Amino acid sequence: MQIRKIALIPAYEPDFSLLNLVYELNDNNFDIIVVDDGSGKKYSPIFNACQSVAAVISYPDNKGKGTALKTGLIYIRENFIGPYVVVTVDSDGQHKVKDVINVCEEAAKHPESLVLGSRKFDNDVPLRSKFGNTVTRFVYRITSGMKVYDTQTGLRAFSQSLISRLCEIEGERYEYEMNVLMNFAKENRNIKEVWIETVYIEDNKSSHFNTIKDSWKIYKEILKFSASSFLSFLLDYGLYCLFFFISGQIFFANITARLFSASFNYSFNKKLVFKSKRSFWKSAVGYILLAVAILFFNTVILTILTESGVNIYLAKVLTEAVMFIVSYTVQHFIIFKKETLSYEKA
Repeated sequence: MQIRKIALIPAYEPDFSLLNLVYELNDNNFDIIVVDDGSGKKYSPIFNACQSVAAVISYPDNKGKGTALKTGLIYIRENFIGPYVVVTVDSDGQHKVKDVINVCEEAAKHPESLVLGSRKFDNDVPLRSKFGNTVTRFVYRITSGMKVYDTQTGLRAFSQSLISRLCEIEGERYEYEMNVLMNFAKENRNIKEVWIETVYIEDNKSSHFNTIKDSWKIYKEILKFSASSFLSFLLDYGLYCLFFFISGQIFFANITARLFSASFNYSFNKKLVFKSKRSFWKSAVGYILLAVAILFFNTVILTILTESGVNIYLAKVLTEAVMFIVSYTVQHFIIFKKETLSYEKA
């Protein structure tokens, strides 16, 4: 059976490259949905021209890329009958239609997977884009445990079965696309990557990505956890130094300090970082088991380092750096894991 291909294009203040894109997609048998994300009357001629080959959804105020994508997905879910594959395409002409076709074909072969069109960032890639993707790649790997090379790509394809879940994921602007990757990793959904051509037009001047504001939305989860861990570390380290000064015993100082800092860390993470709605006893038992395990390995590593001649204060810092990664991973995916939302397949 022939699988229908639907291109979803969120657009904010586009230039005429959007017209070239929709015409070429139409020539390659795509159904096309363009979402005008509050671009204003100045851009009406472009969107009006798109209507000859595409369905155009418009609203007056700019709401962000995440909202535009979900608006388009809801429209597709309500107006198309499967089987079909949806591909999201940026409006600035930086995705080649041959690559759009390739990711669609891969999604058709793997209907339970999210397929990313991933750029290699070689040749003349703007430094801002290369640096930004390197940072988000690292943050995503640390926070999710999953390796994805191009976390910022807007070229993504998926089958109709994933639409309802994608509509439920939080995020109104650029953070939505990262939230999708985070949720898919958390739910153990498959993510596949297909290499595509890296294209930047006029040093990516057409991008509406706000480096400070949108980066904050993307990174705030890991930053909140880092702040919690850092405050807990300061409390733990201060008490460790105090109790060691009083008793002269590394074992006693480490355990006593950890009991105080762990209580603080649990409350902070449950209420402010992960905003978990899991019952107190369910999360507390898991946290206590984690704290005991971390305390054991913390003490073992600390003892090994100090007996190897490492300064006792430096040894504490090195040990906590290792435990930070372990603690975040377990808390994020097990202890304070958000309940998976139920959804119906489209």
